[in-house]
Amino acid sequence: MRIINKRMLSDTGSTRVFRIEVEAPRVAEKGRPGQFVILMVSGEGERIPLTIVERDKAKGAITLIYQELGLTTRLLSEKEVGDDLYALLGPLGHATEIKNYGTVVLIGGGVGIAEIYPVAEVLKEAGNRVISIIGSRTAALMMLEDEMRSVSDELFVTTDDGSLGRKGFTTDILKELLEAQGPGDKIDLVYAVGPIPMMRNACRVTGPYKTKTLVSLNSLMIDGTGMCGGCRVTVGGETKFTCVDGPEFDGHLVDWGELAKRNNTYIPQEKHICKLRFGR
Repeated sequence: MRIINKRMLSDTGSTRVFRIEVEAPRVAEKGRPGQFVILMVSGEGERIPLTIVERDKAKGAITLIYQELGLTTRLLSEKEVGDDLYALLGPLGHATEIKNYGTVVLIGGGVGIAEIYPVAEVLKEAGNRVISIIGSRTAALMMLEDEMRSVSDELFVTTDDGSLGRKGFTTDILKELLEAQGPGDKIDLVYAVGPIPMMRNACRVTGPYKTKTLVSLNSLMIDGTGMCGGCRVTVGGETKFTCVDGPEFDGHLVDWGELAKRNNTYIPQEKHICKLRFGR
């Protein structure tokens, strides 16, 4: 599991995003859009889930995009081209169901853009009309704009501060699209990936229209193989495990309040260990 390419996509001073290409021939052969890998930087470190963004079967490599958030992603950033990773397991999770739905709106917030890109590509190939909405806090954190444009019939770009595209949130545009739809241009599916508040709000927006809305919850995972139970989520009143039952679920059935609490469980410990290791 050797890193064969590495590129920084953005650096705001407080936030950095990287794109790496890793040798993983079996994952490159078998992986499908919507699936993820579990990566370990060292034998003493934690496992982290990362979505498979691209696969190159000829090179036997996969592309991963990540944002520095905690200790493990910061340690991963210290790795350079030619360095080995301790372990990489995948492909994991259920692949996205790809068929001709009709008109599909894909929403990517932050690094969620990296997750919707491979899905948008295959949905377009399946004959769907693909409308994509991508958003970030600021222009410096925007990613894959050209790639998303190439696989979309329409692309909307938003930033919280208005430094690129339209000022506002991705769900503002989603609401406008739903309000403008008519009998002949009905939105058949919404696929949202990004911060939990964004996905939750997307479901609130689509709820009154009864528009099927899928969300990806892989950021909730810890072990990623179904052994720790840390990614439990209630969906339709039933307990599900994001890593083995997902990572995609019907967003209208997710207990978002419970999910948000679970996602915040280890923040104090993460901040403490990062301060010990990096001084911040």
